[in-house]
Amino acid sequence: MNTAAASQPANDPSATAAQATAAQWEAELAAVRRRIEAAGGKPGLADPASVAGKTGLEIMQGVLSGELPFAWIADTLDFGLVEVAPGRAVFQGTPQLKHYNPLGTVHGGWYATLLDSALGCAVHTTMPAGCGYTTAELGVNIVRAATEQTGPLRAIGTVIHSGRQLATAEARIVGPDGKLYAHGTTTCLVFAARPR
Repeated sequence: MNTAAASQPANDPSATAAQATAAQWEAELAAVRRRIEAAGGKPGLADPASVAGKTGLEIMQGVLSGELPFAWIADTLDFGLVEVAPGRAVFQGTPQLKHYNPLGTVHGGWYATLLDSALGCAVHTTMPAGCGYTTAELGVNIVRAATEQTGPLRAIGTVIHSGRQLATAEARIVGPDGKLYAHGTTTCLVFAARPR
């Protein structure tokens, strides 16, 4: 198994629990990807008519079901949405060599993109129909290096405040053993959506 927990002693109960969680996470992401693929979901841009009149939560649920396209960046960096709920979004990715910086660890941009996705999509779930948002500020703190041996990581975004003009959220990237790898915050500007 390709997880950090595998490097711990075999009789360590926390390592066994982390391995079980990693396997569960990988199975959940695989199930989501199969569901999206079966529904014809692929990366792209949503047709404005397909999102008209929908709340942000309904749009995010449509992405998760494969009814609406998911972001190309998720395909580029090989991560995916695994859960949405009001004020919450969870993404999962597994660090790979193609995500490395020249120093031999995962590039900070990979963490930032995973965090930004969880933060923004958590905010998106709170948008009423006809409203949009854009990131005005993104703060990222990387507290632990990830490598290709780390295994799956999840970015869990939670809305702190969602108002008529501003929304704020926080997110954490954690491993299946509960270790924190990075955390971040965002401030988003909320506006009436304009047709493309």
